[in-house]
Amino acid sequence: MGHPVVRREPGFAVRMVSALAMMPVALVLVILGGWPFACLVGLAVVLMALEWRQLTDARFGGGGGDLAGISVAGLGLVVVVLAASGLPSEALIALLGGALAAGLVAWRLGAPPLWIGLGAAYLALPALALIWLRGLPQLGLQIVIWLLVVVWTTDILAYLVGRNVGGPRLAPSISPGKTWSGLCGGVLAAALAGAVTAWAAGSERLPHAAGLGGLLAVVSQIGDLIESALKRRAGVKDSGTLIPGHGGVLDRLDGLVLAAPVLALLGLIFGPRVLPWP
Repeated sequence: MGHPVVRREPGFAVRMVSALAMMPVALVLVILGGWPFACLVGLAVVLMALEWRQLTDARFGGGGGDLAGISVAGLGLVVVVLAASGLPSEALIALLGGALAAGLVAWRLGAPPLWIGLGAAYLALPALALIWLRGLPQLGLQIVIWLLVVVWTTDILAYLVGRNVGGPRLAPSISPGKTWSGLCGGVLAAALAGAVTAWAAGSERLPHAAGLGGLLAVVSQIGDLIESALKRRAGVKDSGTLIPGHGGVLDRLDGLVLAAPVLALLGLIFGPRVLPWP
């Protein structure tokens, strides 16, 4: 039998250079924590709000784009400030109330209420989750770095395995480029990365870290598919053009947008025992 042909992807080098350029800055701000990390999250929310405005204009014409951008940016920044001030419960209340208010205002103005209201929550919730996770006593830094490693590993290996192995499509009507082989490769790589990162940070719960890493890899890929579906409905290929090789900020963070809230929710429901550290 012949060996599978590895397809060269000229865009992959650009993707890697862009990622490697952003990672050090992100990691420094994660390590600093507090308001420096909150500023990073707030900047990401504002940039995603601009892209959400463009998606809204592309999906619905000129109606609602400005309202969508203002709703996402405003609500996201309020949530970031409250969460960074040590008020996560108040941030969650503001998020729910703000998303509902955005939807009602959109309805009164004839703009798409679900798209605008849920969009505001969709992009503000991960901001709250990330700041809450980073603020966990003694564990916040390890948890956020571990989460980033798992999501980044999923993105890279799912892309590489899917492109080079190919096979049946995962969701051809949503994202034709994604394959089951890519998903499996991303999940296995994330499980391994989760265990290795936890071990490097001093954890002895390596099977638990691997299992949770694999679960969040699946969640991350679902987040990617959700964003792909939103772009398909808007009729655009990328959410933006800010990041060479990746598209927009939302294209780069789509997996984290869902993985961070899921990890935070698991921590709230099951307590610290669900995390890779006791």
